[in-house]
Amino acid sequence: MTIILDKTICVIGLGYIGLPTGAVLASRGYNVHGVEVDPKAVEIINSGKSHVIEPDLDLLVQASVQTGKLKAHSAPTEADIFMICVPTPVTEANGPDLSYVRSATETICPFLCKGNLVILESTCPPGTTEMIAEIVREKTGLTSDDLRFAHAPERVLPGRILRELVENDRIIGGINEASTEAAAEFFSTFVTGELLLCHCRMAETAKLVENSFRDVNIALANELSMICDDLQLDVRELIRIASRHPRVNILQPGCGVGGHCIAVDPWFLIHECPDKTTLIRAAREVNNRKPEYVIEKVRARAERFKHPTIACFGLSYKPDIDDLRESPALKITRALIEQQVGEILVVEPNIPDVEGMTLVSIDEAIERGDILVMLVAHSPFKKIQHPNLAEKIIIDTCGALGS
Repeated sequence: MTIILDKTICVIGLGYIGLPTGAVLASRGYNVHGVEVDPKAVEIINSGKSHVIEPDLDLLVQASVQTGKLKAHSAPTEADIFMICVPTPVTEANGPDLSYVRSATETICPFLCKGNLVILESTCPPGTTEMIAEIVREKTGLTSDDLRFAHAPERVLPGRILRELVENDRIIGGINEASTEAAAEFFSTFVTGELLLCHCRMAETAKLVENSFRDVNIALANELSMICDDLQLDVRELIRIASRHPRVNILQPGCGVGGHCIAVDPWFLIHECPDKTTLIRAAREVNNRKPEYVIEKVRARAERFKHPTIACFGLSYKPDIDDLRESPALKITRALIEQQVGEILVVEPNIPDVEGMTLVSIDEAIERGDILVMLVAHSPFKKIQHPNLAEKIIIDTCGALGS
């Protein structure tokens, strides 16, 4: 399959991954037909702006829209390459919810023709790419001999997405050798990192393993933070000293684990192999327990006051982004409000408003708050120097204040 940059790419899902991917492709000269179910997001994108916060994304979207290379729509069109970038959440039973992937696949079926390349970017359990091929065969009669199917999971860090989409090594897993080669040829036109070629089931599993590795390591840090509370030790000092060992590198604890990857992907492996994932399940349980531990800690401090005012610093799932998906900070703040622990103030510099919450400035939160709960280490929080800080009860779950 010869890649020509004036070919049309249909990107299904213009969220935190789909929109940056579409903008990067448009900047390389591809014609990008983006598909987004949220009409407000479509309007924002077509006005030359981004509806998600990511450094430099606004500028890239603006340039891509102005050149006519990127446009958002509510429905797919005929294209040469289809990229599925939709959510893959977990169900209440912690199984994979593939309804968005199924829906996206069915949506593009009327527009597929021989020679097309279909790429699944959404993180998914092993076998999902083959499931897509089967849906297409049932709906269109086209098989993997007629089309190319591949999985190429994103491996980017929010805050560095545009750079890492290009520079990171990329796993490329086709349903067959021809599909792998076609997908690799396409990604080679904009990825400078190494392309790691394999079968689609290997690619699907590798992404889950990457995030399970991180989840297990974070679980150790979070468990250490709870141990250190009992031992009256500074967990960050403990980690600093222990990590001086040449083969030890412990991550930093937080108020839990959130986001669309680490808090979700390990469950896909657990679901596939429930009897062989004891460690991965234990890590999930530790990290899921941490928000409840923080809530209990805040409640214990609040009992010292008749009418406490509690200021929660940060709502997103990690520093300096606006992404609330699976955020433990958001879960903690909502629980404190619902449990009526006290008057709850919220500081979140990356989000203008959140329903049911009172957002205030850093200074107001410190002035009015009896208890300051640092949940996310946003950059502005690390610069806090306030004369009243010493008078406050501080629960710093993420090291935002350097303690």
